[in-house]
Amino acid sequence: MKLLILVGTTTQTAECVAQAIEMDCTDLCPDIEVRLMDGLDISVFDEPALFLICSATYGTGDVPDNAQHLYASLGNEPKYLGHVKYGVMSLGDEGAYPQTFAMGGRNFDARLQDLGAHRLGDLWTHDASGDEAPEESGVAWCRNWLATHLPALQAAAAS
Repeated sequence: MKLLILVGTTTQTAECVAQAIEMDCTDLCPDIEVRLMDGLDISVFDEPALFLICSATYGTGDVPDNAQHLYASLGNEPKYLGHVKYGVMSLGDEGAYPQTFAMGGRNFDARLQDLGAHRLGDLWTHDASGDEAPEESGVAWCRNWLATHLPALQAAAAS
């Protein structure tokens, strides 16, 4: 099963997290693709994959500029996404924006759930005002997430 990591980023931190996952998690999932959200729309979810939304938060709780088109298409071109299984990684700065911390990924999560998609596991957040490196903690979370959910998905796909 392919893991397709869709990246919404402003400062490339979310992209760096996704690339670290791509490099470190191939023992759990040999087919990993990192794709920037630039120009994507809801049709990306027609692809057969396990999806991972990796989104930064811009300004006061918005999705990054490169993710705006995809995010808008989830509202403007809605369709049932009951076949979609996904996870969410959301980056933000709780120190500077406590009210809207990590809302970029949370916004995607809400829209996907409204369309019937199924989030697997808890949403992961990273606080830029903390001391933890996002790549390190993101890879650790993703390894656990994949180990927890991928076997059941692969078994279901094989049957």
